[in-house]
Amino acid sequence: MANKTVRGAVQIHGSNPQFLVEKVIRSRIYESSYWKEHCFALTAESLIDKAIELKYIGGVYGNQRPTEFMCLLLKLLQIQPEKEILVEYLQADEFKYLRALAVMYIRMTFRAVEVFELLEPLLKDYRKLRMRSMAGYTLTFLDEFVDSLLTQERVCDIILPRLTKRDVLEDTEGLAPRSSALLNAMEGSDSEDGDQRGRSTKRGRSRSSGGHSSVSSSRRTNSSPRSASIPSQARYVSRSPSRSVSSSGSRYRSRSRDVSPDRIP
Repeated sequence: MANKTVRGAVQIHGSNPQFLVEKVIRSRIYESSYWKEHCFALTAESLIDKAIELKYIGGVYGNQRPTEFMCLLLKLLQIQPEKEILVEYLQADEFKYLRALAVMYIRMTFRAVEVFELLEPLLKDYRKLRMRSMAGYTLTFLDEFVDSLLTQERVCDIILPRLTKRDVLEDTEGLAPRSSALLNAMEGSDSEDGDQRGRSTKRGRSRSSGGHSSVSSSRRTNSSPRSASIPSQARYVSRSPSRSVSSSGSRYRSRSRDVSPDRIP
C-alpha cells in the first residue's frame, strides 16, 4: 500500500504519475532504505522538511542506488499535490533544493505553456547546486538545471515527457514572447549612453554660446573706455606734419644748418 498512488490522482500524460519514472529506477527506490524510513506517510507539508535537508540533486549513483532527491520526487508523483502548493515551493527562495525539486516535478507533470511560464523566470537564479551521479559529485547552478529541463530530453537519469517548442506555443497557445535579461540590460545601457551623449552635446553648445557672448561683451567693454577717453575734437585731427598748423610755431622748427641773421657779423 505504501507504494501505490493516492486515490483520486489524475493521470499524467495518459498514465499513472509514478510511471513517469522508469521501472528500473522506480523499483530501486522502493527497495532503498531512505524510501522505507523517511518517505513513509509523507504529505505535501511534511515533505518540505525532508526537501530542506537535501544536500545534492541527481538520479542514481554507485551501484544504481537512487538519490534522496529522486526518492522525494517519486513521493511527489505518488501524493500529487495541488498546483498552488507547487507554486509555494517555487517561491521559497531560501531553500534552493526544495525549489529544484519543485522545478523537476513541474517539468514532468504540467502543461507545456505552464512549464515555460513558471520555469523561465528561474533562469535568473544563479545559486550553486551539487549534483551526484555515477561519476561522483559535480557542481552546477540552478539556472543551468532549469535550462537543461527546458532543452534536454534526459535529466537526472529520467526521460522527460515531450515538450512542445516555444515558437509553436507562441503561435497556437498565445504564449508571451520570452524576455531576455541580457537584451534588456543592453538596451538599458544603450539608452543611458544616448542620454549622456545628448547631455554632453547640450553642455558643449551652451558653453560655446556662453564663450562667444563673453568674448563679444569683453570686446565691447574694452573698446568703450578707449573711445570715451579720446576727445571728440582730437579724434579726427590729422597728425601729418605737412598739413598740421602749430600755434606755437616751434613745433616744426627748421633744423637746417643755415646761419641765422642774428649771427651775421
